[in-house]
Amino acid sequence: MERLLIDTPEKAAKQLAFIKNEMREHFVCITLDATNRMIACRVISIGTLTTSLVHPREVFRDAILDHAASIIVGHNHPSGSLEVSEADKNITARLRRGASLLGIPMQWHIIIARREYLAL
Repeated sequence: MERLLIDTPEKAAKQLAFIKNEMREHFVCITLDATNRMIACRVISIGTLTTSLVHPREVFRDAILDHAASIIVGHNHPSGSLEVSEADKNITARLRRGASLLGIPMQWHIIIARREYLAL
């Protein structure tokens, strides 16, 4: 079976659409092979209405076990707003640092709202 190619933020957002109507924040990681084909898509954590607790070790654990070449992460904003919070900026920077150290690049951090998305 051929794996799904995810080479644009639009394709990543489509894969993350399953969290757009959730009432609590869901943080998800998509692991990719060397040709940007999806290995797996997993919910890493489920938080509250306005926040989710995410640690790099949980994000990269499955990426390492999958022998992923890169990852895409994303989470939903149950409020429907695409406003990027300080927490969003901080976790993106923290994950990028971890990605650099591990040699598993993070392609995008996608924020999903009910009708639109934003790629960081």
